[in-house]
Amino acid sequence: MAKPSKPSSENNYNAEQAERLLSSFQRLTGKSLIPAGITGNGRYKALYDAEFPVLSHNAEADPKLDYSNAAGMVQFEISWEELIKLPSRYTAEPQIQEERDRLLKAVTDNGFIDDYQGVRISAKQNRFFVEEAIVWNIVDDEGTYWGQGAVLYKCKPL
Repeated sequence: MAKPSKPSSENNYNAEQAERLLSSFQRLTGKSLIPAGITGNGRYKALYDAEFPVLSHNAEADPKLDYSNAAGMVQFEISWEELIKLPSRYTAEPQIQEERDRLLKAVTDNGFIDDYQGVRISAKQNRFFVEEAIVWNIVDDEGTYWGQGAVLYKCKPL
């Protein structure tokens, strides 16, 4: 499987994955990740430029991160090249892996959760508290499962 390219104007902000994120989020939650009225390819740039982090991991047994918008890379203090090599479990400290596993199972079972709060850790080992987040299954229009996405609406350093 080819490594995903960093979202940019050259690849239409990773349009294929961005569309999966946008459409599955809308379908499952009834909400939108981007402001109303943005249409066409502008939707993918709007997702990349959103003021809150949006990330996703793939559907592998040990999922790796495969998308982040600019705010996500800033929040997790990570470059694109590092991000796409990182198993998503490393965004949580080892002592809270069981909590993370329960969260991801609840998302798998229910489609999404919209009340996530918890501690996460950046690539530079800086801890932060996520106060408002939604985590959801990324499923395309044909029903193919691609992994899980997360939007972190409110974070504060610890």
